[in-house]
Amino acid sequence: MGAFKYIQKSFQKSYSERSDSFRQRLQKFRKDNTVQRADKPTNPARARELGYKARKDFMIARVRIKRGKRSRPKPDQGRKPGRNRKFVNPGISLQRYAEDKVARRFPNLEVLNSYIIGEDGMFKYFEVIMRDKNMLLG
Repeated sequence: MGAFKYIQKSFQKSYSERSDSFRQRLQKFRKDNTVQRADKPTNPARARELGYKARKDFMIARVRIKRGKRSRPKPDQGRKPGRNRKFVNPGISLQRYAEDKVARRFPNLEVLNSYIIGEDGMFKYFEVIMRDKNMLLG
């Protein structure tokens, strides 16, 4: 087996057993900003499967998304046309919502893919792989 298979197995093991290092990582993610740029992927094997390369034009961002039912808030004090259709569609997956959030934060980068890196009682954490749009031409 190659090195990435061992890395993948160790990540899956720490995720399923919720080891101490995994719990400490989630605590650190909880204290960070909602969208945080990461130096390197938490799960390099999964990132490589989804197209990540360790080059200048690739970037990883960690996103925190609130878990739970995403119902549309009702307008207060009667019907207001300006309040309609301003909220996220509950039919969109949390992963897609995370990708959209990162795309708004980094408009000069193109979202390639994303994967889950953990969850706790309140949040789900994703890492989003992005690539510089300007570097695509060169």
